[in-house]
Amino acid sequence: MTRRQIAKGMGMAALGNLAAARVTGSVVESNALPARSEFATDQYETCLNNARWHPLSHGAKQAVIAYLEYKQRGIWNPPDEVSNAQKDVKAAFAGLIHADPSEIAYVNSTTAAENLFVAALGFPGAQGNIVTDALHFEGSLYLYEALRRQGVDVRVVRPKDWQVTTEDLAAVVDKNTRLVAVSKVSYINGFEHDINGICDLAHTHGALVYADAVQAAGAIPIDVRAWGVDALACASYKWLMGDMGLGFLYVRQDVLPKLKRTQFGYRQLGTFDYHVFPWDKPGPYPIEYKEHPDTAGMFEIGTYDNATVAALSYSIPTIQRLGVERIQAHAQALLAPLKKELPRLGYPLITPDGSRASMASFLVSDHEKTKAALKKANVDVSLETGRMRVSPSIYNDENDIQKLLNALS
Repeated sequence: MTRRQIAKGMGMAALGNLAAARVTGSVVESNALPARSEFATDQYETCLNNARWHPLSHGAKQAVIAYLEYKQRGIWNPPDEVSNAQKDVKAAFAGLIHADPSEIAYVNSTTAAENLFVAALGFPGAQGNIVTDALHFEGSLYLYEALRRQGVDVRVVRPKDWQVTTEDLAAVVDKNTRLVAVSKVSYINGFEHDINGICDLAHTHGALVYADAVQAAGAIPIDVRAWGVDALACASYKWLMGDMGLGFLYVRQDVLPKLKRTQFGYRQLGTFDYHVFPWDKPGPYPIEYKEHPDTAGMFEIGTYDNATVAALSYSIPTIQRLGVERIQAHAQALLAPLKKELPRLGYPLITPDGSRASMASFLVSDHEKTKAALKKANVDVSLETGRMRVSPSIYNDENDIQKLLNALS
């Protein structure tokens, strides 16, 4: 059998007998990198833009197809394979970041998670200030600027030399700081925050720390226990190799009592009983309930994207098997010649030394010329006004890097 036949067989089984296929299914025959044959991107372009959204692997695609076939049958029980898949994927993500599954909630996006967490702290009505920086995600900066316009004391630290140090943050953190919110890896240029240092700083002043990990999870090692971070969130469509519409929010168990429930949904419920209908037990109120005493019980609201759960049931175990450290090292090896050669070609590097993120960013003086050269070579990177970001992944190799250098030379 070929690898694709194996993938198809596993994918078809993935929701007919999901428990086995979800955990053990893989079409990657070895741990060798690059895993080029597991992706179809080279049929269309030279893709070095994985920090935008990551292509699906063949195995993840087959897992999604298997879910759609399961949904097409309309069979819910027995067994409830969707609930089983959601439980196992959540546990797999928890393992990836060294958390307990009870500390993980599903969310629709990274931005949704940050909004939920900030609202749970009582903002905009709460007292105290919020500290963030200009290398944080643009949607997050919009959130904090909107809060500032509603009267919240928001302090945004500007970068120096394309980075924001813990010392820079310390200059504005004080005894009234309630939250320090940063991106572990900046989407602008791959700058990495020292989350350990930020947590030490914030906790000394009684503040909490939220980390946006959408450009980190799956690409660099994450250990929420070692970091001491209070909350962390990411979507799945980037380095977790899933899709849009589903992400994860981690909140440490001992932080939950400090938070206020602001959203209410059935997924938060551990028990729910009516006292209304003829078959119900009598009670003093029409309903009676208890919430789950965990992060899902605080933050999960409604339904989530089961097709993406299916994709993640394949991709997260693949990431774990390959090893995040090896994935990171592979990306660094591909980025090294770009960091050396592109500045010589007139594209100054703006990713700080020491960054181990799976991306590098460069200044662009002639946007249209660069855009035309990349289009002619059929090379895809993130190209914004004044900035180019290159982000290789597990399927990229040295030939892809050379194509980019040739296009811009």
